[in-house]
Amino acid sequence: MTTYHNTSQQTRQLPALSINELNDIFTPLTFQERIEKLYEYFAEEDVLLTSSFGTKSVFLLHWFSQIRPAQVVHFLDTTYHFKETIAYKKQLTERLDLKVIDIFPDIEQNMLTREEEWWVEHRRMCCSINKVAPLEPIKAQHEIWVSGLMSYQTEFRSHLNVFEQQGDIIKFHPIVDINEGEFLYYMDLFDLPRHPLEQEGFGSIGCTHCTQKGSGRDGRWKGSSQKECGLHPSYFVKKEQ
Repeated sequence: MTTYHNTSQQTRQLPALSINELNDIFTPLTFQERIEKLYEYFAEEDVLLTSSFGTKSVFLLHWFSQIRPAQVVHFLDTTYHFKETIAYKKQLTERLDLKVIDIFPDIEQNMLTREEEWWVEHRRMCCSINKVAPLEPIKAQHEIWVSGLMSYQTEFRSHLNVFEQQGDIIKFHPIVDINEGEFLYYMDLFDLPRHPLEQEGFGSIGCTHCTQKGSGRDGRWKGSSQKECGLHPSYFVKKEQ
């Protein structure tokens, strides 16, 4: 079994490529090779790695901790996380020696969503205020955004490529094409800790008010057609100037 410990602060040496060119190069590679090769084209400080510390998060965090341990991880604290998620974040941060930066929504807007319980009648706006908006200035400081989406999870995710243009930033999906069996194999192989709520029947975990027990993402925004929070299913074109 290969052990990765690339701690260099290598800046980009190769010329910038189009999305199609990047996909041609990276798609045939394993997900481990994709993570390694990413830094041949993008400087570490231009790479945005975010994590929700949900049920599937440990997989990608483990591999980055092995392949690129110096990479900073951004955590979006909506103030609505389960206490178990915050404890899990602490556990993984210590075990994987992660360098985590917390991001918070605007205090006044966040309080408004709380006082008026926007998650009941205004779910998408609640997500926009507490998830999408706080990340915008962070995204503006980076060229590429790493995502742990996997194609088997939802219909939307099944159509994603390794690289996608999303607004003004490039999304990088290194593990998009692994199947559930491969995911579980590596989870067991490295004895990666599970989210404490997973054993209670939560397949996917987000904010407390919009998460219930359920297989896969069935427990997210239950009773509605919504399956994504707004961070991922944005338009894959550059914004108009």
